[in-house]
Amino acid sequence: MKKILFAASEAVPFMKTGGLADVTGSLPKYFDKKNYDVRVILPKYVCMEERWKGQLHFLCHFYVNLSWRKQYVGIFETTYDGITYYLVDNEFYFAGNAPYNNIYEDVEKFAFFSKAVLEALPYLDFCPDIIHCHDWQTGLLPVFLRTLYGDEEYYTGIKTVFSIHNLKFQGRWKLPAVMDITGLPEQIFASDKLESYGEANYLKGGVVYADAVTTVSPTYAYEITTPEGGEGLEGLMYACRDKLSGILNGLDYTEYDPQKDVYLTNHYNEVNYKEGKALNKTRLQKNVYLPVDGDVFLIGMVSRMTDQKGFDLIAYIMDELLSTERVQFVVAGTGEARYQDMLSYFAGKYPDKMKVHIGYSEELAHQIYASCDAFLMPSLFEPCGLSQLMSLRYGTVPIVRETGGLKDTVIPYNEYTKEGTGFSFANYNAHEMLATIRYALSVFYQHKNDWDILIKHGMSQDFSWNASVAEYEKLYDSLMTKFTW
Repeated sequence: MKKILFAASEAVPFMKTGGLADVTGSLPKYFDKKNYDVRVILPKYVCMEERWKGQLHFLCHFYVNLSWRKQYVGIFETTYDGITYYLVDNEFYFAGNAPYNNIYEDVEKFAFFSKAVLEALPYLDFCPDIIHCHDWQTGLLPVFLRTLYGDEEYYTGIKTVFSIHNLKFQGRWKLPAVMDITGLPEQIFASDKLESYGEANYLKGGVVYADAVTTVSPTYAYEITTPEGGEGLEGLMYACRDKLSGILNGLDYTEYDPQKDVYLTNHYNEVNYKEGKALNKTRLQKNVYLPVDGDVFLIGMVSRMTDQKGFDLIAYIMDELLSTERVQFVVAGTGEARYQDMLSYFAGKYPDKMKVHIGYSEELAHQIYASCDAFLMPSLFEPCGLSQLMSLRYGTVPIVRETGGLKDTVIPYNEYTKEGTGFSFANYNAHEMLATIRYALSVFYQHKNDWDILIKHGMSQDFSWNASVAEYEKLYDSLMTKFTW
């Protein structure tokens, strides 16, 4: 039995701010339980919903030294969906109304968490063969393991995998402060280890010290080795390419299932999707106060409203699109005030064509995936992306920019061979995006049979976790059979 411990700053259902939580909360349950015992450890945030706190059982407590600080650690345990979860308690670090705060607070918080995870292992009666670390918040865990604990017999042989979900977020802060927080020796903060552009960089530490590095799609694994996608670390990523791999994220097909979705009144599958999607479309139009029109081209978006997600492109062409084309738009999400204001402005200017929900609603998100004809994702960069996988699952044709996981998962429509699952454009250009939307419009209105083929192709794709899990199992097995340090 191979023992794997996922260490992460969030996981559904306990805490979620983005796609990281979907991955760490759903991936573990897809491993072959006869051969892999996969567990998860994460912080016990004070802002976690009370219903989850009530299911936790206290296991133990101890103290860790974080440089000159001596800090309390409580360990709680629970089981959810057949997976054991451990939660690290410390109300000084994990207080507040959100899991993340100012970076100068978070660098100490997650240094504490990384050290607490390692020191908790002897108390858990679970010594992992591999600790799978996720994003910069756990970047110090491989560093601590190889430096402070490298000579201790208990930790001998434990390997680490470090997964990058978004290279843009690296956990960077002032060198003297991080040296004081961690208590790591000065030589660890050299340019070939934790130092980067005059700062300490947690993600860089994870990449340098981990036995293997993964990211969440094959194309993104390549992009981060280039100046365009490397976020200043392309040299490091290129140097580490022999231990870097891209494994595509999967989707939890039990949660995202148009035949059983609890947020839908009208369920459907690949056979009866026409009736099911039509009924859902009517319901969504009524719910958001758009004119009910089953024939109009309805585009959806569920997204953070940021530059990364392409909202500068949308701002540039929205007036032209809404004023000239027979379309409706439904957008849900939160983000930068300028984009929230922009979308609200166009919703006010075109009340019969556009509706915006500022905020996040799981119910509305599922209804958008199920009800719309197309789903727009014009991302500047996209490590993997889950929304396009959800839209494919629900028979909503994606329109995406060819980057990262979007390029890996959406096959462009070919009007001659009738192949494809969606529409895509290559350059980060507003009018190239507009031309692609108009091309999709023309297929929707003038070639209904081709549109139906696109829907069927999309719904028949398998982006469940099964293929991804097989890749992770290969990686784990290879690490356990070779000496890397």
